[in-house]
Amino acid sequence: MELFGDPAQWLPLTFAALMGLSILIYVVLDGFDLGVGVLFPLAEKAEQDRMVASIGPFWDANETWLVLAIGILLVAFPTAHGTILTALYLPVTLMLMGLILRGVAFEFRVKAPDKWKPLWDKSFWIGSLITSLTQGYMLGMYIMGLEVTLFTQAFAAITAVFLTVAYSFIGATWLILKTEGALQLKAVKWAKGGIWGVVLGLGAVSITSPFVSDRIFDKWFSVPEIFLLAPLPLFSGLIVALLWYALRHLPTKNDSWAWFPFVATISVFVLGFFGMAYSFYPYVVPEQLTIYEAASAPESLFIILIGTLFVLPMILGYTALAYTVFRGKATALSYE
Repeated sequence: MELFGDPAQWLPLTFAALMGLSILIYVVLDGFDLGVGVLFPLAEKAEQDRMVASIGPFWDANETWLVLAIGILLVAFPTAHGTILTALYLPVTLMLMGLILRGVAFEFRVKAPDKWKPLWDKSFWIGSLITSLTQGYMLGMYIMGLEVTLFTQAFAAITAVFLTVAYSFIGATWLILKTEGALQLKAVKWAKGGIWGVVLGLGAVSITSPFVSDRIFDKWFSVPEIFLLAPLPLFSGLIVALLWYALRHLPTKNDSWAWFPFVATISVFVLGFFGMAYSFYPYVVPEQLTIYEAASAPESLFIILIGTLFVLPMILGYTALAYTVFRGKATALSYE
């Protein structure tokens, strides 16, 4: 291990990067299929089947990234895992219940007798909504340093709403990409209404984060950092403006630009993620534990890294394969 430098330094950083990558991929991939579930009640019955078909080949694999992120947190940063999960025990429990309800409803809505289909449709929506809201709440509490006060809970509640709207927005852009006709037109309308959630959510996190900690404030507003980091908000603003322009002119002839809103939204999510990662580094528990303090022993991390080098390419491989095989517009839902 000494060949690579001090393992007590680069191994925690490597696992923090892997965990961050897993969280980012999860937010993007499971974000859009959760968003499709949140939008479910706004569609007609036949359109709901097409919406489910658009995420059917992907949704289960998308959740793998959440399992990977939590697994890395557990094995690489066990102290932080205990601190975070203890503070967020209730919302984590609710999130798992939402995921379970959503998964069961996803399968049962097409296999149960017709008279039960409305129940499972509603369950699919409720499961998606619970999952989205709890993830937003946990994000807000994390930004607030996991402190439980009236103000932090209020902020977490606001973040829960904004993240849910952001998920519905990326879900709408996914439907623009994967559907056509009346449902695609509805998706454009939903995206026009949901873009405010992306803007307000990013704005709330961006404005609040520096004032939670003097350390974060100094990282953003000291010279020359303020000039070096200026491209992050500037590019985010530019992409949002292009998104708004694109949504006003979709669908285009031959549906040639249907991909742009989804790709642009991913870009906004990525920029927002890097902004947060920069703000909180090197802390894995804000202002309490750094990645170096919370990390497992270097010897353990090195063994885990060897396993990760086998597992991660497999997950990336089957994710890429699924999105390649099932590219193009969603077809009619069928289990025959």
